Amino acid sequence: MSTTTNSTDPRHPSGLPGTEHETGNSAATLTLVEYGDYECPRCAQAEPATRHLVETFGDRLRFVFRHFPDAAAHPHAELAAEAAEAAAAQGKFWQMHARLFSQPQHLKPAALAQHAEALELDMVRFHAEMADHVYLQRVREHHAAGVQLGLRGTPSFFLNDELVDVSFGLEHLERAVLAALGNP
Repeated sequence: MSTTTNSTDPRHPSGLPGTEHETGNSAATLTLVEYGDYECPRCAQAEPATRHLVETFGDRLRFVFRHFPDAAAHPHAELAAEAAEAAAAQGKFWQMHARLFSQPQHLKPAALAQHAEALELDMVRFHAEMADHVYLQRVREHHAAGVQLGLRGTPSFFLNDELVDVSFGLEHLERAVLAALGNP
């Protein structure tokens, strides 16, 4: 499920123009925003944790994913983010998101096309959009918003606009969600 937003605060789930990639309860009072990179090993480890949180607290939690590719360290991350956006345009963002994180070593153009084929995307459209970098601006807007927030690495999480430090483990993320829900 995606929504269009207009706010200008990049921390807030409605902080970027255009379409957000969200799952869970869109009306929830608790929002978790992740800035992630498809080639980042720590982000790949975080994906099952965020999926668990959505499955466990989905009626009380809205989860938003934003792209924060580190092109210097991860040369295929930006193109993978473009592929996720191309899949989103065909209604399959979360399916592509899961595939990219499950196989972060397979993010070169040919592998991205294989992911798109496996999801039964319109391949003529996918190839044309990827060749024209139709979604590069959106990916870079997400990245710029993260830079504006002072982010330097991934994954980075905000829970209702508050940074959640996961540098010492992802269990801090679940603890933060539980505390915000009144279950410390």
